[in-house]
Amino acid sequence: MIELAVLGLLKEQPLHGYEIKKRLGETLGALWGVSYGSLYPALRRLERAEAIAVLDPLPDARGPSASTGSVSGDLAAGRRPKASRLGANRRTRKAYEITERGNVLLIELLLADDERTDDERSFGLRLAFCRHLPPAGRLELLQRRRRVLRDRLERVERPRAITNGSDDDRYSRSLREHRARATQRDLEWIESLIALEQAEVSVNEPPVKDKRPTKLSTTTN
Repeated sequence: MIELAVLGLLKEQPLHGYEIKKRLGETLGALWGVSYGSLYPALRRLERAEAIAVLDPLPDARGPSASTGSVSGDLAAGRRPKASRLGANRRTRKAYEITERGNVLLIELLLADDERTDDERSFGLRLAFCRHLPPAGRLELLQRRRRVLRDRLERVERPRAITNGSDDDRYSRSLREHRARATQRDLEWIESLIALEQAEVSVNEPPVKDKRPTKLSTTTN
């Protein structure tokens, strides 16, 4: 899923490797544990697939440093950015942008229907970048998630078969009830997103023209 996250970030703007790693941590969360050891192989795979392209290093957005008002202060300030730039250049040697092929791959990954559909993190990542999908694609993603949650709720609420002549203990029942309530809340949330998406689509749709033939006047002079 790291490829999907990288393409989603580069869809917004070109980034260098250091900034991609930083934003991946913000987008995916600490539990994903994105390291340079996993990021750069993913970047190389995407580059070989011509989904991303290398740009020149991005310009330093800090600009020139302001004068401190003293010769010694200006000399010290001039030395500090130089060292900082050397460190930054090591991280920003390559900047990446998404290509047309990458745009196509991003849509494919967002709509991929695989064994990870039921995974919470996978869906959360797709939802974070689903704004890049066309309206029909967003609805497809949300409706698929609704089916997953409905199936999950049915399984959780299904009475457990009694084994060995004894029923569930209260802790097992409590855990099952907790899962059912959590799934129901998620389902209601997805239903609200679907309703908003459908309302937006209906507002943006052009009015349907009346294709019935116009009646000609039969009045005689």
